[in-house]
Amino acid sequence: MTRRAEIPEPVPAASNPPSPVRRRLLYAGVAGAAALGGGGLAWWRLQPQAPDSGAQQALWAMEFEQPGGAVVALKSFAGRPLLLNFWATWCPPCVAELPMLDAFYRAHSAQGWQVLGLAVDQPPAVRKFLQHRPLAFPVGLAGAGGVDLGRSLGNLTGGLPFTVVLGGDGRVRHRRMGPLSARDLQLWSSLR
Repeated sequence: MTRRAEIPEPVPAASNPPSPVRRRLLYAGVAGAAALGGGGLAWWRLQPQAPDSGAQQALWAMEFEQPGGAVVALKSFAGRPLLLNFWATWCPPCVAELPMLDAFYRAHSAQGWQVLGLAVDQPPAVRKFLQHRPLAFPVGLAGAGGVDLGRSLGNLTGGLPFTVVLGGDGRVRHRRMGPLSARDLQLWSSLR
């Protein structure tokens, strides 16, 4: 007598679907993971990237005309910490942080801190702006070339404001894309 192989019958799917609460928690978990991944990617892409080491060296050889006609040479800032701020008159966050930068310069210049504003703007607009809102620290007219300089120092998006902190050794210590906070300046003030 031959026996026939028995084929097992398929097991029916669970007739009890997940509860609505459990389903919502599952969806929330998946959505949260997607949001964290997307947010992390966006944060990484918007962060200033490492500057080109050649750009750091080339920076110290640059000179910029000042609104009054004199020339400011970066090599004159060598050997002491420098806060280099890229700004424009048409950029509201840039204009909003200038008084804070001016106060930082006034408070910390005796300790060796220097501030240089590089205006990525039209010279007549900068001159007119500074007539109404003078600054204690020097301003260089970088024009459109300031965008390229900023990119070489780590500002891949070309956005403003952009700030670079250079130590007394001439190397980039910090970069900040977007508006500064008083906390940023407080943390940076201890650098040399």
